[in-house]
Amino acid sequence: MAVRVIEVEDFDLVVFGASGDLAHRKLLPALYHRDADGQMPEKARIICSARRDYTHDDFRDYAEKALKEHVKDLDDAHLKQFLARLYYVKIDIATAKGFEDLKTILEERPEVIRAFYLAVGPDLFGTISENLGRIGVVNSNSRVVMEKPIGKDGTSAKALNDTVGAVFAEDQIFRIDHYLGKETVQNLMALRFANALFEPLWNAAHIDHVQITVAESLGTGGRAGYYDTAGALRDMVQNHILQLLCLVAMEPPESMNADSVRDEKLKVLKALSPIDAQSADRLTVRGQYRAGASAGGAVPGYLEELGNNESRTETFVALKAEIANWRWAGVPFYLRTGKRLAQRVSEIVVQFQPIPHSIFDVEAGTITANRLIIRLQPDEGVQMQVMIKDPGPGGMRLRQVPLDMSFAEAFKVRNPDAYERLIMDVIRGNQTLFMRRDEVDAAWAWIDPILAAWAASKEAPKGYTAGTWGPSASIALVERDGRTWSEDDSE
Repeated sequence: MAVRVIEVEDFDLVVFGASGDLAHRKLLPALYHRDADGQMPEKARIICSARRDYTHDDFRDYAEKALKEHVKDLDDAHLKQFLARLYYVKIDIATAKGFEDLKTILEERPEVIRAFYLAVGPDLFGTISENLGRIGVVNSNSRVVMEKPIGKDGTSAKALNDTVGAVFAEDQIFRIDHYLGKETVQNLMALRFANALFEPLWNAAHIDHVQITVAESLGTGGRAGYYDTAGALRDMVQNHILQLLCLVAMEPPESMNADSVRDEKLKVLKALSPIDAQSADRLTVRGQYRAGASAGGAVPGYLEELGNNESRTETFVALKAEIANWRWAGVPFYLRTGKRLAQRVSEIVVQFQPIPHSIFDVEAGTITANRLIIRLQPDEGVQMQVMIKDPGPGGMRLRQVPLDMSFAEAFKVRNPDAYERLIMDVIRGNQTLFMRRDEVDAAWAWIDPILAAWAASKEAPKGYTAGTWGPSASIALVERDGRTWSEDDSE
């Protein structure tokens, strides 16, 4: 199956933090693939910035090593073409030294799109933006990309957005969430709004509950210092998981116009029933992994990795969320995420209501309710679990089978990484898959009372053994409603 590639307009993309992990693992490989697929104009440039004393050729050598590590089947001709696009400018953000050098190289092509990717810590977003404004390189063709986290709470998020917003207009700010660029997330929109099958059933009358799981088998690794200041609620729930919830729960937008989509997502966030000090114990579970086994070997606990036995930072969160509107009244949304869990998997499970009456004899077996499983990683695809007759003679015997579509098998093409789509959307100026400021504010308005309730509580996060599915309390959170997490009955 051929993939249609539409070339974008000519651009200069400036990557701050170009020697960091994000650029090394994700941004450089994503840009290489877009170039190799013919999406970049001939003269497009990628201007990389960091504090290291690199020449242009030094950085190209660094980039080549990153690509050889993270890109399969590198093509020599495409690699040479891509490396020639790379330029390097040394900038010390703390002292603002080097910004004038950036201005010099950008002014060589003042007419093209300028995109500034802030692949640095959020504490530097404001400083970089202010310096870009000071040197006069922000114009009507400029965009800026902000990586998560956008603040640590509502107050800090507002201050950060105010600072960046003083330099860039709201329609120039792209708050990136790479989960929204995943192929399966895009297919959630297609499943709901391009098929007559699902949308009539997409409501409380037909759906029993929804589960959203983002599970990681690894620990915090080299991010332990950052992670201890954030925790799972800030790191994953406030952005990734709430954005997935919005796409599942939102009303059909008027069109795929960016603001039409984001208006409907905002309505979902505002309709979330609050969780506060009175309900946090009942509706939330926070955990912290202990020593155990993961990926076939023994691993230390979070406190040992961190070197701080006093930390109360959660590495696991489970929540029961409810949406107070007509479509979803009474339908629980069970959300969970964590480090050092049993396996790496991100998926959305839509559990439909059971049939109201069975016409079959008891010997036919138990009828299990239909379930739609949207797998984001590691194997992107969609599965619908339905009941059928077991083949063969001997009467009616029922069994549940999956109608399974693996994207890798259904489409004989490479599945692009989310960053490939999102970076090109930045160049196009398409904000559909990016968070608007009022979305960020609404998400923090729901998260902040949970953080406050936890801070006021004297209870430490519940321990769970590395390599399991989290604290037993997270199982109780679902089972007291007569339900179960999907992995408990799908293996």
